[in-house]
Amino acid sequence: MKQKILITQPIHERGVQVFDDRFEVRVASDPSVATVMKEIKGVAGVVVRTAPFPREIIEAADALKVIGRHGVGVDNIDVRAATEKRIMVVNTPNANATSVAEHTLTAIGALAKRAVVYDRATREGRWEIRNSYKAVDLDGKTLGLIGIGRIGSMVARRAAAAYNMKVIAYDPYIQPEAASRMGVSLCAQMDEVFRQADVVSLHTPLTPETRGFVNEAKLRLMKPTAFLVNFSRGEVVNEKALFAALQSGIIAAAAIDVYDPEPPLQDNPLFTLENILLSPHSAALTEECVIRMATGAAEGIVDVLSGKRPQFIVNPDVFKK
Repeated sequence: MKQKILITQPIHERGVQVFDDRFEVRVASDPSVATVMKEIKGVAGVVVRTAPFPREIIEAADALKVIGRHGVGVDNIDVRAATEKRIMVVNTPNANATSVAEHTLTAIGALAKRAVVYDRATREGRWEIRNSYKAVDLDGKTLGLIGIGRIGSMVARRAAAAYNMKVIAYDPYIQPEAASRMGVSLCAQMDEVFRQADVVSLHTPLTPETRGFVNEAKLRLMKPTAFLVNFSRGEVVNEKALFAALQSGIIAAAAIDVYDPEPPLQDNPLFTLENILLSPHSAALTEECVIRMATGAAEGIVDVLSGKRPQFIVNPDVFKK
């Protein structure tokens, strides 16, 4: 009998093709919790993208052995509930690092050179904006990273190579020697990054400790000429505080790819500002990256259902048991 695979939201066809004739694959009618709870019956493996995968779905599952996350962050999956039921959770942490790092460097450059502002002004006939002299050079400026894991470390190397930026960081899980090999100077306190950096870029997972940690107090530590970049999770930044900081000139500009909630509400006040660069949680959604995420998630599921150890396990205790 073929093992059933459910894909909660459509993935690239290359990922679907990983499942050979041992599997029966279908896409959920829609990714809502209520629908997936009904359609999870008899399913051995599920591919999850960004839709919520809470305890209710996991408890409704009667044959589920593995959850494959199409991406790296698992804050939309109740990993504790999965672990309690001995359901393995696998993800694709290497798949999106290059794409997000490139997007980050592109956004930093666009903010510095006011690319979107100047594009809009040119289209509207405001040629005189060229004499505002508000674009800045990044050469010799300080990039401050919160988190120097896979993505943060790539951003550090690329910023130094492309822009000749000095890179500082706060990451309590990285030893100074390891940071030094990346060309990064570690700060003992996170506040020092916010005080010193000309650009602060966030590369941290969403945890109880990081939820809302970029608040009014943190933003007030920053230079009035500084930029904030958030391509991690929307919930790590207090959006009301960010709006106030951008509107009042506490900081100069920001770029965000993630929101709280997602998709963002159309009356989000950030949309009214000129000094913010917005994108629709798309930093990882390049053609190459979606193939890597789709195939990686599928390969992890196939490994588990074939009795093999997958490359990346979020809850390794389940595999040990």
